[in-house]
Amino acid sequence: MSFSAVDHAAMARALQLAARGLTTTSPNPRVGCVIVRDGATVGEGWHARAGEPHAEIHALRAAGSAAHGATAYVTLEPCSHFGRTPPCADALIEAGVARVVSAMEDPNPLVAGRGIARLRAAGIATAYGLLADEARELNIGFVSRMTRGRPWVRLKVAGTLDGKSALDNGVSQWITGAAARRDGHRWRARACAILTGIGTVREDDPQLSVRDVPCARQPLRILVDARLEVSLQARILQGEPILIATVSTDEARIETLRAAGHELVFAPSAADKVDLGALLCMLGERGINEVHVEAGFKLNGSLLREGCVDELLIYLAPMLVGDAAQGLFNLPALTRLEGATRLDIRDLRRIGPDLRLLARPLAPA
Repeated sequence: MSFSAVDHAAMARALQLAARGLTTTSPNPRVGCVIVRDGATVGEGWHARAGEPHAEIHALRAAGSAAHGATAYVTLEPCSHFGRTPPCADALIEAGVARVVSAMEDPNPLVAGRGIARLRAAGIATAYGLLADEARELNIGFVSRMTRGRPWVRLKVAGTLDGKSALDNGVSQWITGAAARRDGHRWRARACAILTGIGTVREDDPQLSVRDVPCARQPLRILVDARLEVSLQARILQGEPILIATVSTDEARIETLRAAGHELVFAPSAADKVDLGALLCMLGERGINEVHVEAGFKLNGSLLREGCVDELLIYLAPMLVGDAAQGLFNLPALTRLEGATRLDIRDLRRIGPDLRLLARPLAPA
């Protein structure tokens, strides 16, 4: 299907609007809408928070009677079901729009083509697929949860050019510069949850919160702690309650943590460790779209080995620290390069003095 220059410009604007909800829409998708009539924009809107009006409703309100006979550009297929708000497809029909262009079909089984079908049944011209890749990337976590039942996992690591995350004595602050650390907080802010392991808590005592950038809501903090070894004075236990994934049956310890407001989930594996895949499925059931991981090389390696990592966010500082320093991932030694984890580099840019790579593991050949 061919689209005009006006179509492309309007959908690009709708994607810009959708991105305004980057840190606030969870568990809903990020959606933008632009209404154009006779080549002029008459209404714009984006979805800000779950329970509040969707992007189409904001745009229709801004357009008023000018929406009649206009084209609505939406980054995601208009919903067709009653959730916390009425169906947007019905609102577009009632407003009398003549055409609706969607960037992509909604992967939510409750919608999945039904919104487009309802519009067509009402005599409205429809099209979809315009800037679909960009729309999918904006909602990669929502798509993952709807199609796989688990969130999109983004694993963040910071290291030297020779692939080390800390000195042999554990010193790691700070390998990367202030600009890279601030950029890392932007990625934290867009996630629904931030996950770490007990090793990182013991060694670094992180807060695991968003601090260096504006953030309307703090992501859920998750600790993988199989034996419940976390100190009650650890900074991660301060502030908002956290979620702890464990296999421990220490009732006294469990009750102490629960009494402090924290939630514990049990996900034992055959090896009596936390089953990371099962944990991700639990998070998907909770409406978690994106998980941002900041952990040590052991948990990083476990996540990679178990196929739980969808994307790597890698910061590399221009320094060399030698072979004795700690690596980024605890992975088994290889005897053949065919066994290496291959990556598709999606983005590479400089952040201050450091490099930032965004890469995705490729499926084995």
